[in-house]
Amino acid sequence: MQKESVRFRNRTWDVAADLRLPDGFDPAKKYPAIICGHPISSCKEQTSGDIYAERLTELGYVTLAFDASYQGESGGEPRYLEDPAARVEDFRCAVDHLVTLDYVDEDRIGVVGVCGGGGYAANAAMTDHRIKALGTVVAANYGRIMREGNLTPDAAIETIEAIGKQRTAEARGAEPVITTYIPDSPEERQKAGIGDVDIVNAVEYYRTPRGQNPNSPNKLRFSGLEAAMGFDAFHLAEVLLTQPLQVIVGDVPGAFGSYRDGFELFDRARSAKKDIFVVQGASHYDLYDQPKYTAQALEKLESFFAENL
Repeated sequence: MQKESVRFRNRTWDVAADLRLPDGFDPAKKYPAIICGHPISSCKEQTSGDIYAERLTELGYVTLAFDASYQGESGGEPRYLEDPAARVEDFRCAVDHLVTLDYVDEDRIGVVGVCGGGGYAANAAMTDHRIKALGTVVAANYGRIMREGNLTPDAAIETIEAIGKQRTAEARGAEPVITTYIPDSPEERQKAGIGDVDIVNAVEYYRTPRGQNPNSPNKLRFSGLEAAMGFDAFHLAEVLLTQPLQVIVGDVPGAFGSYRDGFELFDRARSAKKDIFVVQGASHYDLYDQPKYTAQALEKLESFFAENL
């Protein structure tokens, strides 16, 4: 397997990506290709690249795992911005890059998205039918998470009001507020008394040697969250999402709601050919990197893409 660091453009900045080529690669041949999108707060060196892209390349696919705009090694200002429109456009621009490669079969391009990357991948596939097959692993609708992230009925409205005040302050010269997605260490999580399985595993994955990476620094620009508050990753899926669809979820539900979101995506998708696979005993983060569970997800993706690309 060969791995190359590449760049492609989204608007006026470069998106950083790892392009993997299968063993025995012959540039004179045509290969199917799969774009791999990472979770919220993640990077291409974590689950999307080192687990899913790596295995799919071993199966003979060209893969492209990228860092989201404004994050990781990708360009874009301001930094640490989680912008749904840019995240969706990243996928379209990844397709743009692949179709310029002579060895990629433009009629055999698929996408895999993990967690929030799965929600963004689904949204991108609705309006870019150059994507011929869509696989999601614990797909999460980031807009829903933002709106429902607190238990009080008015939490979303209160957050929107707070974002507006911070934007006004920054417009008048204040420094931006850079917050965190999750507690910054297991000790911080324990001190906060948070015991939900998704939060516990998120901290273990992102903030310990299990999955920690410098390109995933757990930093989020608070004043940029207005767009996410109004985003619905699955909007118009029943109208525009027609490609073959493979949804994969774990059956251990947690705060991030990927079990529920996976079934919503499956139910709403217009796709004539669609399947949902529930990995028994797996939590959200088990499907990031735990071999017992990722092996099942990858086996399902292997057969799905073999049939549909």
